[in-house]
Amino acid sequence: MTTYERGFTLVELIVAMALGLMVLGAATAIFQSGMEATSLVVKRAEMQQNVRAGVNLIVKDVSMSGAGLRPGGLALPNGAGASLSRFACDQSGTCWLNNNGYPTGTIGTPPTPVNNYMYGLIPGPGNGMEKGGPGVIPATNRAADAITVIYVDYSFPLNQYQVTFPDNTGTTINLALPVPAPTPLPPPVDDPANGIKPGDLIMLSNSAGGDGWAIGEVTGIVPGGGTITFGNLDPLNINQSGAAQGNIASLTCCSPTTAWRILAVTYFVDVPANRPPRLMRQVNGQEPVPVADNIIDLQFTYDVCDSVTAGPTCANVKDPIAAGFTPSQIHKVNITLMGQSLLSGNKAQNMALVSSVSTRNLNFRDRYR
Repeated sequence: MTTYERGFTLVELIVAMALGLMVLGAATAIFQSGMEATSLVVKRAEMQQNVRAGVNLIVKDVSMSGAGLRPGGLALPNGAGASLSRFACDQSGTCWLNNNGYPTGTIGTPPTPVNNYMYGLIPGPGNGMEKGGPGVIPATNRAADAITVIYVDYSFPLNQYQVTFPDNTGTTINLALPVPAPTPLPPPVDDPANGIKPGDLIMLSNSAGGDGWAIGEVTGIVPGGGTITFGNLDPLNINQSGAAQGNIASLTCCSPTTAWRILAVTYFVDVPANRPPRLMRQVNGQEPVPVADNIIDLQFTYDVCDSVTAGPTCANVKDPIAAGFTPSQIHKVNITLMGQSLLSGNKAQNMALVSSVSTRNLNFRDRYR
């Protein structure tokens, strides 16, 4: 006897396929949603990491501003034969900011204005866009700020060396360890890891009349590390041996002389072609390096409030120099750094971190020393 088994009808098959497609579609949508959520979390984490890294670096440098410098800052070459020195330039001669000259300060009693003064902190409102690039950041349509902070580099004990001048030109110094030598021995001046190199800034001080302080940009080191040269026409235009005062030549009369390496650190924003903006950190006369990607805004304001200066006009000052203050009056720096996640259609995210740093007293003088 022959038996026949009944199979699926076409309607049943279509219904089963439709249900299967619905389940498969739902699973695909859940999977896609999970992948997008994961990607969003990863991009947001990367953005937060970039912004936090940038803020942490800025906070570290700003908190050191003025450390080890002459109280209130010091004059660079000035008077007859002097011209304006620069910051944010490298050894190739490239200068990275449109306005990179030092501001005006005062020296002596009664105070005499000089047009080339190195403060521990130099604001740069609206000056934080790389020279030659766009005037504003496309994502925010406004210009970033810059900031330059200057302090002694305590990681290299250059002050343990004795400094002598082979002549009165101020273009060369000789360095030697005292007798007896300090224990432990400091690293060689030309130590390949952390030693002195062209583009570094050296601060010298002795009992010379007038200011008694000077800065030089290293242009060469004689093999063996015992002699450092400060040639004229250096990229930062600091070695001006022909200036009337404020240069190394003005210190050659006297001894002992103490030397320190200082760091002049500038932060600004670079907008490369076909790449997202990035935060740059430039030190002394060296090439700037990127420290955070996808940075779309960098803003600073300054508080100069104290017992004498009070009221709403002394807090969150955008341009303290234009407002009639000096950088030495700055008590707090307010930082706003904004980052953006990698673009993904209309799902890019922005995040701004805000921090404030109470600066050291940039006018501090130790009257017991």
